[in-house]
Amino acid sequence: MFLKGLQDKFKVKSGLKFLQEEMQKPAETVQREKGITSIGCIVDADNFKNPEVFYELIDDFSLRPNAIKIIGYKREYDKNSPYAIQIFSDKDLGWKGEIENGYVLEFLGREYDMLINYYQEDNLMMKLLSVKSSARLKVGFPPLDPKINDLILNTSLADFKLFKSELKKYLKVLNEL
Repeated sequence: MFLKGLQDKFKVKSGLKFLQEEMQKPAETVQREKGITSIGCIVDADNFKNPEVFYELIDDFSLRPNAIKIIGYKREYDKNSPYAIQIFSDKDLGWKGEIENGYVLEFLGREYDMLINYYQEDNLMMKLLSVKSSARLKVGFPPLDPKINDLILNTSLADFKLFKSELKKYLKVLNEL
């Protein structure tokens, strides 16, 4: 038990080191055409209880039904419990910032026009996933490091309708819609 705790502590330290190194590098540019055709969402499922509302963006942005990929983070979860979205947790942290979860690997395997980082908590796992995701435009909230997000919307995590309207407004300004 003691060794497991020590191993977890070293994994966190290794993950933090990897995150710092990635944030020092210049951001990779994704070569995709302007316009939003695919969206990835990283959602803090502990603090936002209804992540399925992101599917509303399909109608709002006139997207294909499979254009949105949502993955949620929970500190602890039961693998046998049904969740409406795919979930990852702290248990999935591997060495050197790797996230050892099939859903995460599937999420990272796609390129997105826009990545929505729907979390405000300074959390290693969600930040690692944000940094590793390949997206042309990354959208998030203000308390996080500005190196993670390209567009920062100062709205409440609980007020999804306001977030959605602000996002739509700024995407029109950026000629993405």
